[in-house]
Formats: sequence, C-alpha cells, structure tokens
Amino acid sequence: MKKVDLANINMHSLSDMHRAFGLPAPAHPLISMVDGTVNRMIIGSMPHSHVLHFYKISYKPSLGGKLKYGQDYYDFNEGGLLFAAPNQIIGNHGTNDDEICSQYTLLIHPDFFLTYPLAKKIKQYGFFSYSANEALHLSDQEKATIISIFKFIDEELKSRIDDFSQDVIISQIELLLNYANRFYKRQFITRKAVSNNLLQQLEEILDGYFNNEKSLSEGIPTVQYLSENLNISPSYLSDMLRSLTGQNAQQHIHHKLIEKAKEKLSTTSLSVSEVAYALGFEHPQSFSKLFKSKTNLSPLEFRQSFN
Repeated sequence: MKKVDLANINMHSLSDMHRAFGLPAPAHPLISMVDGTVNRMIIGSMPHSHVLHFYKISYKPSLGGKLKYGQDYYDFNEGGLLFAAPNQIIGNHGTNDDEICSQYTLLIHPDFFLTYPLAKKIKQYGFFSYSANEALHLSDQEKATIISIFKFIDEELKSRIDDFSQDVIISQIELLLNYANRFYKRQFITRKAVSNNLLQQLEEILDGYFNNEKSLSEGIPTVQYLSENLNISPSYLSDMLRSLTGQNAQQHIHHKLIEKAKEKLSTTSLSVSEVAYALGFEHPQSFSKLFKSKTNLSPLEFRQSFN
C-alpha cells in the first residue's frame, strides 16, 4: 500500500483514518476494528507524526526488536499491546513498516461512550498516557485472551446491529481494559529488575537535585521533571512506583521532601522559612502544612522533639 504523508495531519473521525489508509469506510461511525491480517494498516507507526481524536488500542505481533525502558534497551520480539488517548501525537522515525504492522487495531471515538459509566472511567486507565516504549508485553496465554476479545468485538461489529450491540461492545471494551490493567501489574512484577533500576536512578536524580541546590532556582521537583530525566512517561512512572512502594510519583516526591526537611531541621540552625526556601517552596506556610500532614508535627515541634 502506498504510504501516506501524515505530517501535521489531524484525524478527527474514523472515516478520516480509514480514508488515509485506503481502507473501506467503517461500518460504524464511532468504532472500528481493523484486522491487520486482511487490511494492512500501519497505524501509529508511520515515519511522520499525526494526531488522532479518538482512542486507539492495537496489538502488534512484533515490536521491532529493541525497545527502550528508562536508560536501557531490552529485546521484546514477542509483540505487545499499545494504547493511545485522543489528542496524542503519534508516530516515530526510522522504523521498518514490515516489522510493526498491527494485527488488530481498535479505534473508538469518545462519543461512543456517552451515557455510559466508561466515559469517565476510561480516563482512569493510566496506560493510555504511556509512551510507545512502555507497551504491554503479553505472555502466550495473555495474548490469547486479548485476541479473543478483539475477535469478539470484530464479529459483533460485523453482525446485525440492534438495540443491544453497543451495550455488548462496551462491556467487551471494559473487559479488555481490565485485563490490560491486570497484565500491566504483572509486567511491573516480572520486570522488577528494570523497575528497581529505575527506582535507583530516581533516588539519584532527587538526591542530586537537592544536593546541588537546584531547588533554590527551580523550585520543588515535578513529576514531569523526573519522568523526562528517566525517559519514561509520567503515568508509567507513577504506576511503576505504586507497584513497588505503594506511592505514586507525587507522593514519592513529598516523601523525599520530608526526609530532606528532617535532615535540615535536625542538623542545621536554619529557620523554618529558610528550610522551606531551600527545598523549593515559595511559601513557608505550604511547607509547614505538608510537613505536619506527613509527620503530625509542625517543623518547630519536630526540631524541639529531636533536640
């Protein structure tokens, strides 16, 4: 199939996407399943970036060999499941189309969920904000489960549309998302060595941030700052930390702030305001409020109890 230049293209409807790839018009205006074994659609893996205004879930039998997790590369030839939320920029450079064609691609316009609880719940699935290099890598059993759901949705879309069709399809989408959630939790565990390596790097980044007094000029370190330095998405960082420590990224930053505050309050003669500014707080009151919420003591009470 002739490659389409998708640079700076916004695809607002499923019809736009089908037309761009030379596919037949979708049977339903708000949801479409593309079977890559029948229609070779290289969605989300073109050398030019583009923006989709709908959800995309795709299974790729091969993710093209090496993928990057944090600062390291790992071989994932078994393929995986990728997710994208509306309005995300999709695309990469220098990849081989033959290696990354999707076997199944499910496209869902947000309006398909209107009046259903999933319209709000779907935003709670963090993996829609993961980067492409944080794909869900499936075992053979997991792959069979996911593909069976894809096939069920495909058959339902091809069969007679009736009053129950949308209910049935949405229940299957929710099942797919719940399985993905379960399998991602498994992935955090089975790739624990990778996660622990990232956790160690995270601690080094935070220690360096405070030891080099970057907080004085840059303020409190943000989740975005940490994720950029680790080369992973903020959502993946939070979910990974939650699986390892029970805390998301923001809570982890707060924990480190309290550690550093205790250190300064117990080993220096800095005033509470000076400690607050040294840690990146604009207002000492915000620091005192956070400190008391985490320790049940005010900074002064902590210093007095320590002494």
